[in-house]
Amino acid sequence: MAAGGDHGSPDSYRSPLASRYASPEMCFVFSDRYKFRTWRQLWLWLAEAEQTLGLPITDEQIQEMKSNLDNIDFKMAAEEEERLRHDVMAHVHTFGHCCPQAAGIIHLGATSCYVGDNTDLIILRNALDLLLPKLARVISRLADFAKERASLPTLGFTHFQPAQLTTVGKRCCLWIQDLCMDLQNLKRVRDDLRFRGVKGTTGTQASFLQLFEGDDHKVEQLDKMVTDKAGFKRAFIITGQTYTRKVDIEVLSVLASLGASVHKICTDIRLLANLKEMEEPFEKQQIGSSAMPYKRNPMRSERCCSLARHLMTLVMDPLQTASVQWFERTLDDSANRRICLAEAFLTADTILNTLQNISEGLVVYPKVIERRIRQELPFMATENIIMAMVKAGGSRQDCHEKIRVLSQQAASVVKQEGGDNDLIERIQADAYFSPIHSQLDRLLDPSSFTGRASQQVQRFLEEEVYPLLKPYESVMKVKAELCL
Repeated sequence: MAAGGDHGSPDSYRSPLASRYASPEMCFVFSDRYKFRTWRQLWLWLAEAEQTLGLPITDEQIQEMKSNLDNIDFKMAAEEEERLRHDVMAHVHTFGHCCPQAAGIIHLGATSCYVGDNTDLIILRNALDLLLPKLARVISRLADFAKERASLPTLGFTHFQPAQLTTVGKRCCLWIQDLCMDLQNLKRVRDDLRFRGVKGTTGTQASFLQLFEGDDHKVEQLDKMVTDKAGFKRAFIITGQTYTRKVDIEVLSVLASLGASVHKICTDIRLLANLKEMEEPFEKQQIGSSAMPYKRNPMRSERCCSLARHLMTLVMDPLQTASVQWFERTLDDSANRRICLAEAFLTADTILNTLQNISEGLVVYPKVIERRIRQELPFMATENIIMAMVKAGGSRQDCHEKIRVLSQQAASVVKQEGGDNDLIERIQADAYFSPIHSQLDRLLDPSSFTGRASQQVQRFLEEEVYPLLKPYESVMKVKAELCL
């Protein structure tokens, strides 16, 4: 804060996460104004609780603090930090400057982590509260997409090689299922967050015990009162100087897992775009390539993959930080956490905003899908053809050999000559198969190869997805706004 360039200037570096991608609401949660205003709010809550429990703090001092929560002189704070080399004391002095009556009781009994760590926990909670409805909206949009196309057959792929048919809606449910797990994990980690509370320099509450002249009950009351004021149901009983950095691991692990889900989904969309079966939204004046005017690059999905990779790597920071926190605390966590916590949430926010935009405008090309099915289905239908011939009185082994020979001939046309798969035409031209010629259309109906896919989609949406989305019904109509 006391150093660095003018971050609003084109001559100074600005994080693309804030300047190009993340939403204004998420950027605000990680802004200096929100952070330092929360510090002041925590000092006010502490003073109010200390007054209630009998410390000599006046109503005038409390009112003065209340009146100046938003009156932050950032220039003075920067100058104080440059002088003191301590961010918290810089803001204690800055707050005290506009609250001369209350200056002597600001930060009373507290350590820097009282404001630093408790603010971080408030920010984590509020940032998770921003992500949860965004993820729910993505799931809802994809659920609508899956429901509409629950019965549309499409070629399945394993190893990115043609496999048994599935449906477009069923494939989408693979994406939804992963995102539902992410939604549940985000909710769990949000609900599991605990306040650091009022613990003192090494977590023993010794300074507060001194303030209250050894009254253990009042110290516990103080901790609970401030925790309640901050909107947390529970506080840690045990802390060092900081809350355990395992919390950061928990939070960023869930975000990294979300990144993995989004990367898989958007990779699938990119591959389907190459196959011309599905496309992300493409705006009327959007340019795909500066050199090739015909290009329709899946830039939204590519952005999601790019940022998801970054998000997945960020969990390494809290893992390493937690592992080297000596005894009650070392300060080598601070600079790292300033970067990785904010970047993780801004990145997650960006990929969810972008994925919602994608899911609201996915385009499917059924004729292309149908053509690809026609190219592969004859080979997949051979088992059904053999069964039909046996039922018509033929020999299973004779039929198998006939189809083997015809299949190899058809495969040669496809691979050697670049032609279409003509296996069915060969079967129709072979008198051996005349007993089932009239059945071929039925035997080759793509919907007969998709198993219970459509029923699975319906059951999955009704039993697992819609109940999970119910708490977010009030925010479902919000449309995604794509940043640069």
